[in-house]
Amino acid sequence: MGQIFQTWGPAWLVMIADVDAASAITAADSGAQYGTKLVWFIMLLVIPLFVIQEVAGRVGVVTGKGLGELIRENYQRRVAVFCAIPMALVDIISYVVEYTGIAIGFQMMGVSRFISVPLAFMAHVLVVYNKKYAEAEKPLLILSVLFSAVWVVAAFLTARNGIEVTPFYFSKSPDFIFMLAANIGAVIMPFMLFYQVSATAEKGTQRSSVWAVRFETLVGAIFSELIMVAIAVSAIGINVDNLNFTSPKVLSQSLSTVAGHFAPYVFGVGLIAASFIALIVISLGSCWGVTEAVGWGRKHWFKVYLLESIPAVIIPLFSFNLIKLALNLMVLQIVVLIAPAIILGMLASNKKLMGDLVLNPANKFVYWTFIVLIFATGIISMLPFFGVKL
Repeated sequence: MGQIFQTWGPAWLVMIADVDAASAITAADSGAQYGTKLVWFIMLLVIPLFVIQEVAGRVGVVTGKGLGELIRENYQRRVAVFCAIPMALVDIISYVVEYTGIAIGFQMMGVSRFISVPLAFMAHVLVVYNKKYAEAEKPLLILSVLFSAVWVVAAFLTARNGIEVTPFYFSKSPDFIFMLAANIGAVIMPFMLFYQVSATAEKGTQRSSVWAVRFETLVGAIFSELIMVAIAVSAIGINVDNLNFTSPKVLSQSLSTVAGHFAPYVFGVGLIAASFIALIVISLGSCWGVTEAVGWGRKHWFKVYLLESIPAVIIPLFSFNLIKLALNLMVLQIVVLIAPAIILGMLASNKKLMGDLVLNPANKFVYWTFIVLIFATGIISMLPFFGVKL
């Protein structure tokens, strides 16, 4: 039990960050459109989420190094530099997701994105540059936990009023496949791989405590998906005629049973806190990875952070529909997940690097099967955009 308390932190924090604004929006959209028909799928995602993040934690425990540094040390420089490109792309898209979430949160409270996004960017720059991560994380984590509790209460009240429970549902319609892909992207995010490897390594967790890291990862995976289910259930009954979501306030109806007229403010603050936590986690784990991969160490990390963040700030400012942007970004997350997932799987399969904690044949089969299924779902969901009928 003592080992659990000693190692507790990285996996739990990354799972809390996983339930960010875009994830909440995706879950709410799922509940509003499909009721409980997607609950089975959301809970099923506990398995690939645990499998992939367990491998990330395992690599961090064994090597004591971040993903970027491992790439540089185990592959040729040319390969490492090539790998840095998708890593930077992951960062940019992840930042876009979180700034979009912040813009939506403030819009619910009547604040223009042209004010909120630049202010959020400046606040994040100050936190990152002054390395005030711990000071920023504590109040935000408290807010995020309270926000999660509000979702649970809202789900309970919605369920108590009577809902139709559908144990299993599947459709080949493009909209349904798109929503499956969006939920995958909302749950298994690329930045989570970088962070759990780096944070577990920084914590200096011993090989003998790898079971405690697995336990923490499993608990976090279950908890995050239960919150996603609660959000989906809370959103049941939202007027589907308004699901173009040109006004983000439509989503806040999911909390009306708890917050009444204050629902937009409760929802908005929750989204902002969740997105800011994710921004901190991304900036901790990701931009370091890019600089390490190209051999710069961490001395140029702030320059890389700015280069990645500036386009991410601009995109939400000029998007016509922020909700649709958030959902499309969730599907895009699947595509950009592939590069770091492949790299992580190759490192975890390296016997010389991993020793007795190398992935055995069964682990490899499970890991790569999930990666293929995730990628295939993302590609299939995007086919209608290219005129291919499902």
